[in-house]
Amino acid sequence: MEIYNLVSLAGIFLLMGFAWLCSPSKRNMNWRAVFWGTAFQLIFAFFVFVFPPGVKVFLFINDAVVKVLDSAGAGSRFVFGRLALPPETVSETGETSLGFMLAFQGFPTIIFFAALMALLYHFKVMPFLIRGFAYVFTKWLRVSGAESLSVSANIFVGVESALTVRPYLEKMTSSELHTILTAGMATVASNILALYVFMLRGQFPTIAGHLVSASILAAPAAIVMSKILLPESEKPETLGVHIHLEYAKEKNWIEAVISGANDGVKLIVGIVALLLAFLGLTALVDLALGWMGGGVNQLFGWHVNWSLKTFLGYLFYPFTLAIGIPPSDAWEMAKIIGERAVVTEVTAYRDLADVMAKGVLVHPRSVLIATYALCGFAHIASLAIFVGGTAALAPKRKNDLARLGPRALLAATLACLMTAAVAGTFYTGKSILIGK
Repeated sequence: MEIYNLVSLAGIFLLMGFAWLCSPSKRNMNWRAVFWGTAFQLIFAFFVFVFPPGVKVFLFINDAVVKVLDSAGAGSRFVFGRLALPPETVSETGETSLGFMLAFQGFPTIIFFAALMALLYHFKVMPFLIRGFAYVFTKWLRVSGAESLSVSANIFVGVESALTVRPYLEKMTSSELHTILTAGMATVASNILALYVFMLRGQFPTIAGHLVSASILAAPAAIVMSKILLPESEKPETLGVHIHLEYAKEKNWIEAVISGANDGVKLIVGIVALLLAFLGLTALVDLALGWMGGGVNQLFGWHVNWSLKTFLGYLFYPFTLAIGIPPSDAWEMAKIIGERAVVTEVTAYRDLADVMAKGVLVHPRSVLIATYALCGFAHIASLAIFVGGTAALAPKRKNDLARLGPRALLAATLACLMTAAVAGTFYTGKSILIGK
């Protein structure tokens, strides 16, 4: 074990300690959830990074996801032709790629994976996996069956995970609602995960396996951080009870594919709207900061780059060091991890791919840890989506959800950093999981 592995291990407990300091009720901790939630992550990461059969399973999953992603490209290449070719590739007809284009290469994969997930739901594959995770969380972490089921669903889907526990939302405790919001923002949907794979696999061949790993680790991490930041002070209605999974089942597999594809289109429209709005607003803020900062630099003789990304980098710099990123790469990674809070993880992953392509990073572990830290919807736009989406299902709890939202965003951010620290604990320079 190297020194940075020990730093990452210590970082796990530093993050939990920071969450405990922010907790309004430090005496009501569910230490069973904290202990087993952390233990589950460490055991799973050991299996993936160290245990030889686990490494083989990891690489198999990575190759499977990449092959499925290649299949997803067949439709986009037929519709968009040369525009859909991934960077540095040549088509069968001899056409060369025009470079990375998010609209023509990344977004079509979302439609494909949304249809695939709908098909897996129809054939009861996803419900089986979700019930399995929910059973483990309910039994070992001693949390309610409703929140366990919602958290488990978040491993595979997005805001629609709240639909799985819709009948229970109105009567949930504040801590349960907080956990549902935290899990929603700490995890990523499988169709969005496909987009990240597409953006990074050129520089990071085993990215698919790591993102699947991060998505699974994020579920118990979300429970741990949620229960520290807002411990349970009431008695949940479904405490220790395994509840039935609620989901809309299509009449046949063709209808499932059609519904999934249409949902993917809606998701793309939402992503485009968020990127246009937040990137534009960020540019406006940077313009104002640059104008004001220019005068300050002149007055004091400073050479500070006044931008939102810079300020967020300063904010996240201590956390970046704590999760085990070496100091030589910490500043660059802190800016990328920090910007996710405002401009979404899509932009952050794109910036990570750019940094990797430029070769400015010194340590391979920096990329690995950042990949896990960014794997979550922990940003302001997602806060509005999850609070609004859940409030639409439980109108009577709208005020509670709005009140809990900011705290849940903090918990989700810490959960993402926690999964990064867990990955950093077991990754070594000898690992084959950074590439092939």
